[in-house]
Amino acid sequence: MAVMKFGGTSVGTADAMRQVIAIIVEKRKQDAPLVVLSACSGITNKLVKIADAAGEGHLEEAKQLVGEVRAFHLDLIGALIGSEKIRKEVTEKIDVYLTRLERLTEGVEIVGELSERSKDRFCSFGELLSTTVFATALNEQGVPCEWIDVRTVMITDDRYGFARPIEAICQAKTEEIIRPKLESGVVVVTQGYIGATEAGKTTTLGRGGSDLSAALFGAWLHTDSIDIWTDVDGVMTCDPRMVPEARSIRVMTFSEAAELAYLGAKVLHPDTIAPAVKQNIPVYVLNTWHPESKGTLITNDPALLAGKSHGGLVKSIAVKKGQAILNIRSNRMFGRHGFMSELFEVFERFAVSVEMISTSEVSVSLTVDDAVVSDSFIKALGALGEVEIEHKVATVSVVGDNLRMSRGVAGRIFGSLRNVNLRMISQGASEINVGVVVGESDVAAAVSALHCEFFAESQCAGIFEKPAGS
Repeated sequence: MAVMKFGGTSVGTADAMRQVIAIIVEKRKQDAPLVVLSACSGITNKLVKIADAAGEGHLEEAKQLVGEVRAFHLDLIGALIGSEKIRKEVTEKIDVYLTRLERLTEGVEIVGELSERSKDRFCSFGELLSTTVFATALNEQGVPCEWIDVRTVMITDDRYGFARPIEAICQAKTEEIIRPKLESGVVVVTQGYIGATEAGKTTTLGRGGSDLSAALFGAWLHTDSIDIWTDVDGVMTCDPRMVPEARSIRVMTFSEAAELAYLGAKVLHPDTIAPAVKQNIPVYVLNTWHPESKGTLITNDPALLAGKSHGGLVKSIAVKKGQAILNIRSNRMFGRHGFMSELFEVFERFAVSVEMISTSEVSVSLTVDDAVVSDSFIKALGALGEVEIEHKVATVSVVGDNLRMSRGVAGRIFGSLRNVNLRMISQGASEINVGVVVGESDVAAAVSALHCEFFAESQCAGIFEKPAGS
């Protein structure tokens, strides 16, 4: 039994959906999977715009965007569904959702206020629409399939925008509603990202919600694997837009994947794969357009890791742009306790998250998201000492479980960066990453130099592979 999650780009067009159907047909030769889908690419962003426009009183703009959502899905149905009778039936189904979306838009505009609860309701329509169209197409192709409204299974608390499942209820519902269908050979299609409270109010799971949905269902069903299908050949050694020679990583540990996500790499967010980690379920990151490629396996299973990760000093290079360095200097730090507590109280008060930190006897250097640096925040820090700000910097981090056991790695990192001006240096407390801060204009040079140092051709055999089609 497997859970297969397909992201927005994997279901964003009729051709993409046909490709997904072919993948599911192949998978069903082994057993019937649970298929978790995101909204079609671009639709969630459009739904957020509709919500914002309605909340700001721009009803005509919101209605125009609703019309665009309607036209997109009607075009999708026209291109994907062959039978006129079935086209009519599925059109009627999506019309129900779109009518509700229009009424919600009008209601928010009348009230003149967009609550988090209402915003979750707006955002839920993307997954409901994509799965309705996809399940219809899958059935038309002769694959026994049942569409399930995930809100009858994914029961959550009422933290709108960042809801979390009530696991005992969800597991019972999964056993009652989903497992029997899968065991009977029926493919189940449902939504990622959304859920509902016990009172039936729609919620969303926040960033990476569809991946989280897939991981949770995998854990509750005790599946053999969780397959995350996207538009790249798994996790890459770095952003291929910066380094064309970037390679796909064959296998990595959960801790490496989590560290990369925290540090800005476009991989699974650590919160989303926590259920898989708990159950030690292998997670595969695969390419919808190149299903024959091996992608990336994320696991802590020694048997699956054996012979595949040996010798890989660095697994990947992560970059997080849009950062700012804050340097706080104060003689109050020298030989006294309590200063750091006062400092971080300011960060807590303004809800500012620290990305990287380095300290000395009389100064603290930190990186934060540049967008959250406000005058009032800096003024509050200024009460503790002299504050200097450097905008438009980026963190560049090398990540790998083997870093903790390897001598000389810092020398190789800094040697390769000898022509790049480093603003700050930090070794992660996890001991599996070493990070530096550079100006955004130096990011490409820094990443290229590090990639050349750690991913030379001779070091990649058996550990990394070129992306399919390259």
